[in-house]
Amino acid sequence: MTARLIDGKALAASVRAETATRAAALAATGRQPALAVILVGENAASQVYVRNKVAACEQAGIRSIHETYPAAMREGELLARIHALNADDSVHGILVQLPLPAHIDAQRVIEAISPRKDVDGFHVASAGALLVGRDGFRPCTPLGCMRMLEHIGMRSLRGLHAVVVGRSNIVGKPLALMLLEADATVTIAHSGTPDLAATCRGADVLVAAVGRPRLITGAMVKPGAVVLDVGINRLPDGSLCGDVDFASASQVAGWITPVPGGVGPMTIAMLLANTVQACETA
Repeated sequence: MTARLIDGKALAASVRAETATRAAALAATGRQPALAVILVGENAASQVYVRNKVAACEQAGIRSIHETYPAAMREGELLARIHALNADDSVHGILVQLPLPAHIDAQRVIEAISPRKDVDGFHVASAGALLVGRDGFRPCTPLGCMRMLEHIGMRSLRGLHAVVVGRSNIVGKPLALMLLEADATVTIAHSGTPDLAATCRGADVLVAAVGRPRLITGAMVKPGAVVLDVGINRLPDGSLCGDVDFASASQVAGWITPVPGGVGPMTIAMLLANTVQACETA
């Protein structure tokens, strides 16, 4: 068996086109969606991520407010700036790029963002809405994963078993809750789970989000399973790979995402969609 590829780049382009159409409709009424992106410090990877997000906003017709501050910025100054953006009705989404410098409490900063503008879906109010099944912003990477499943015809996962390898609050736990919303039976595992291979082989939908290069091999995949690889790891030679050993897993799975070009592009696409939604509901 050779798995069919879930092309994240192509699907993200479709989502971004839909989002641009919605943004244009709002702009025609005098309400252009706007996203404020704040970067504190000079983390090279964060600078690249922010540039990509700003460029994506421009392409989708979303006004971007790109603010960069030195690593020495005090926490109180950052919180004050967030409060000002919360009060600005022309700004619909606020994103503070992580990681922040060590002297700034990232959770305190996230909680300072108004839930109405929490387009990253990290606020405790967003997490609570997800937990009880109410409307709210979903974190972008898990939301992108769910959109991928819908794209291949898996809107309902009733009767299926999903395994999420990775317990983070950013991907693992929110994605597990979204899978439960879709009626899947869900197991959350991690790299130290006893007999991880057996756990993974029981999955109809297997998601790797643990941050370990090629941890999931083909021998750990149920024949015909859907494999979503959220990981992105840089190898010593500079190349990128996921948490799944693509070469072996793709010979067993029914569907699989590549790295790069899989889940990654969907993350930014869903950020744009969340920002437009924030404007639509403001």
